[in-house]
Amino acid sequence: MAEHTPPAADDAAEPGSRGFETPEGLRALLLRLHESGPGAWQGDREAADLMRYTAERYRRLARKHNLDPWHIASAAFEVMLAPSTRNAGNPWAVVTRAVQITCGVEARAAGLLVATSKARRTPRIAGFHDAVRFADREGLADYHPAFAVAPDDDDPESGEDDGPVAAVLSEVVGLFVLEGWDAALVADCVEHVAYRLADLSSRSRAVEVLRRDRTVPVVLGLPPRSWTALLRIVLGHPAAKHTGTPTGDGILLRLLNGEPPDSLRDDNALTDAIRAAHPNPTPER
Repeated sequence: MAEHTPPAADDAAEPGSRGFETPEGLRALLLRLHESGPGAWQGDREAADLMRYTAERYRRLARKHNLDPWHIASAAFEVMLAPSTRNAGNPWAVVTRAVQITCGVEARAAGLLVATSKARRTPRIAGFHDAVRFADREGLADYHPAFAVAPDDDDPESGEDDGPVAAVLSEVVGLFVLEGWDAALVADCVEHVAYRLADLSSRSRAVEVLRRDRTVPVVLGLPPRSWTALLRIVLGHPAAKHTGTPTGDGILLRLLNGEPPDSLRDDNALTDAIRAAHPNPTPER
């Protein structure tokens, strides 16, 4: 497997205005959080700033491997919890190397169509080449005449169908922003939800998997209650009693099914739920 190059913002990057951007500052923050005991990461403003910075620091490396930056930030978070990281001479070097390895393993697992744990821990597959999907082969008509099709000028161009989905995700973000949520925060949350939804079998499964992942709200800088509420608002409430209702469908499915955005904006129960889920509610909300 080819060696991966480090991200542009390497460990020798110029220090910024935040102390944790330097190796010494990161060590000091990790030690403080460790000494504060369990739950110290939750609700700590500097810890939330650190994870947002981490996602941005490794964004280009994640994109290079077609990975979600927040997925990589989550891997970095796990490394930051290790004693070896906070005791290292350069904690950022440890985190960067771990992120590089994670990116390589994720890319290898995707190529071989296996779980990441198998790609990481099974030496016998190290020499295998990436899987070649039958549908990706050129000249399928050469394999059998049944694969020959007449050209159709009405077929959409590659990537043409991406527009409606992107528009729906933008509308989802807009609904939260109208109720006082920070636009960048909601965009990160919705992007992560959409990324994970593609890997899971159903919306209800996605709600449960994402809700149980305690790393995600810390990485995104959300209280757990707001994160759980956002999932149920976007993907739908999984309880059986809500099946077939707007609450059970969630705003993502409602928009994809063609419900006008104005209809959702006029849904008082929905707007009340979005306001109630706000991470920093105020009396006037």
